Amino acid sequence: MNTFLGQLQAGWGVALLGGLVITLQISIGGYITGLAIGGLVAWTKLRGLRWAVLLANAYSTICRAVPEVLLILILFYAGQTALNALMDRLGWSTVDISGKFAAIAVLGIVLGAYASEILRGAVLALPKGQIEAARAYGLHGFSLFRRIILPLIVPYALPGLTNLWMSILKDSALIFAVGYSELTFTAMQAAGSTKLYFPFLMLCGAMYYVVTQVSNIFFKAIEARIRRWMPRLG
Repeated sequence: MNTFLGQLQAGWGVALLGGLVITLQISIGGYITGLAIGGLVAWTKLRGLRWAVLLANAYSTICRAVPEVLLILILFYAGQTALNALMDRLGWSTVDISGKFAAIAVLGIVLGAYASEILRGAVLALPKGQIEAARAYGLHGFSLFRRIILPLIVPYALPGLTNLWMSILKDSALIFAVGYSELTFTAMQAAGSTKLYFPFLMLCGAMYYVVTQVSNIFFKAIEARIRRWMPRLG
């Protein structure tokens, strides 16, 4: 134990906290990106043209069928190569995408497929009479979405979106497969350098557990606030 505490004081403790910060950054960024992509894909499936619906369905199917780590490898390496090839073909200078930006984009693309199904299901669960009543009062387009649809779908979508946050928090560890140093990768470096595998990996798991519990409290507070203005049945 003294040896482990000594290694933490020697610098690995700060490194692990830095890895935790990076994990939170890419998880939050990927989550927001995934929600944006998922919302667009869900809207396409519900209102898009036939060819757009086919593309949206293909995107969702592929992302849900292929293992996340394989998608991360493909999007991380092939995505950068394809982008630079396009830039070169257009006569523009190639770009060097930062690891953090690539990690956020990759996690967002993967999560967007799951978010699209959650949001689409929430919209389909809405009582059609409420939407028709809003249209009868003259609400259409973005006003209908902002004032009626969005407040109504949140209670239906929130449990699934909460689970997605927990998933992306854990899936962020898969970024270590492309050499990006987040919490799990840092813990593995510390364990390999000091040969103290058990304590460092247990500490890593404990840090994930704390973040998960804090996240649960946060989402439960949001759910409780939403339930306050929802109609009570019975």
